[in-house]
Amino acid sequence: MPAPSYLGATSDEDATDAIQDFFARWQQIARVAKASQPDWMTPLATVTPRLEQEFRSDQFFEQMGNGGHLNVYDGGKGFEFIPTTTNEVLINLPPYDQRTHVKQASGWGDWPAFTIKQRLISANKQDGDYIVTAFFGVQAPTGDIPFTNDAWVVTPTLAAGKGWGDFDIQATVGVPIPLEHENEIGTSIVTNVAFQYHLGQYFWPEFEVNYTHWADGARSGKDQVFLTPGLILGRFKVCDDSNLIIGAGYQFAVSPKTTSPVLTPTYDSNWIITTRLSF
Repeated sequence: MPAPSYLGATSDEDATDAIQDFFARWQQIARVAKASQPDWMTPLATVTPRLEQEFRSDQFFEQMGNGGHLNVYDGGKGFEFIPTTTNEVLINLPPYDQRTHVKQASGWGDWPAFTIKQRLISANKQDGDYIVTAFFGVQAPTGDIPFTNDAWVVTPTLAAGKGWGDFDIQATVGVPIPLEHENEIGTSIVTNVAFQYHLGQYFWPEFEVNYTHWADGARSGKDQVFLTPGLILGRFKVCDDSNLIIGAGYQFAVSPKTTSPVLTPTYDSNWIITTRLSF
């Protein structure tokens, strides 16, 4: 004898309720995590020590030292989730690279597959406005031949920040470590510092200093310093917990002070455009 139709309807309703309850609990965890930390904006180049929940896509337009250009679409960003009140998981998308003028090529770059953040200490604006977080990222050698390092790379990072009213400083120190071909790729020490001000409701002007030192490998002993002025606009309310954020900045090298490809380890300048939808 077939079951009464209302039993199926009840089962479907229970499943829908369970899914809704899951997302409601997840959003509540994210709200609690955000409420116990500073409310700053994520900078253009510096990875924020804050826990964030969003989809992010960045575009890079780089001027190389040899006269070529490299356009990087998506920039290796993607989905960022807050599964607990002190953790964040970043599931990134592989970037698509397009090199023009010199040695033309296009294809996928290596995949910065995921990063895990563990927030160590934090306080919101009312309780001190500071944060310290540890990261661990993994990059897979899945890129096409012109754009791959052909090596897995792991990156432990320590990040911190402090705010004073509408002004804040966010900083990271990371060490990308190639698990193969280290004599070619090299181990580097990457330091980023972002100085940011919140102006009005939607304006977040910033100035970043991005410093890389290569400890070994083909670029052993070399350094490069970028300065990155930029402006981020947001958070524009979309619905409920969702906000739209857009921004742009111009990154340029100040050391080495030459465009010689022999002395310039990476690139000379870079336009950065970011789009994010937080939730």
